Amino acid sequence: MIKNLFTAVGLIFLISAVSCNDSSGNNSQPVGMFDNSKEKLKNEIKEYPDSLVLLQNLIDDYKNEGSYDSALALTDQQLKKDSTNAYLWNLKATLHFENDDTVNAIKALEHAVNLYPLPEYLVALGTVYAEVKNPKSLAIADDLWKNNRAKSGADAMFIKGFYYTSINDKPKAIVYFDSSLNLNYTYMFAYREKAIALYDMGKYNDALTVLRRAVTLQNNYDEGYYWMGKCFEKLGRKYEAMQSYQTAVLYDKDYTEAKQALEHLRQQH
Repeated sequence: MIKNLFTAVGLIFLISAVSCNDSSGNNSQPVGMFDNSKEKLKNEIKEYPDSLVLLQNLIDDYKNEGSYDSALALTDQQLKKDSTNAYLWNLKATLHFENDDTVNAIKALEHAVNLYPLPEYLVALGTVYAEVKNPKSLAIADDLWKNNRAKSGADAMFIKGFYYTSINDKPKAIVYFDSSLNLNYTYMFAYREKAIALYDMGKYNDALTVLRRAVTLQNNYDEGYYWMGKCFEKLGRKYEAMQSYQTAVLYDKDYTEAKQALEHLRQQH
């Protein structure tokens, strides 16, 4: 699959923040001993109603079965109790985005940022603004660059690159992706988006160079292999394309686009 950047980039789910900053102010509950079945979790939430750890576990159960309505209802129920909890708004944003509801994801993220402008929340909002071609992403990137360059400078440059690639200014996007990589050479999504921009410009060999660098740094980078396959196809190198798609599926057995591309090439033989 082409993973949704908002979720895949790992900017939203701050699980460690939940475990360290449970809003109850009390981490004494034996989290590791909790039974994760939904009924057990519901009972445990009644006993520890302020535990974001338990809330996250129950929401994960709903997500795993595709019950996003239930997960969102549970989050809304908690927000009625504490509408000033930025993490809950952040969680609601993630659920909406994973459920392909970008509009409500943005609204929830804006609430989170207004309540508590964590750099992670700002990066997430800037990224999704960029994806929907909203120039507010550039202002967020500038703010991150000015106020939190050491931690979020690479993210700021990535957001700008992602905005320009979204509005189809590929050359300008590549300049910013390069800036992001100069600040953090392990930034996989900057490699991916730079390669996609080059691919869209018909520069398949250049895109392959970028992707080879990415999979050298992270040899299980499934999306890197998928895009290598697409580049090889464009260059008429079908055997190498098939190998790349096979490797993508090896690292992600549910990678639908890679499996479809591989099957399409096999049918041509």
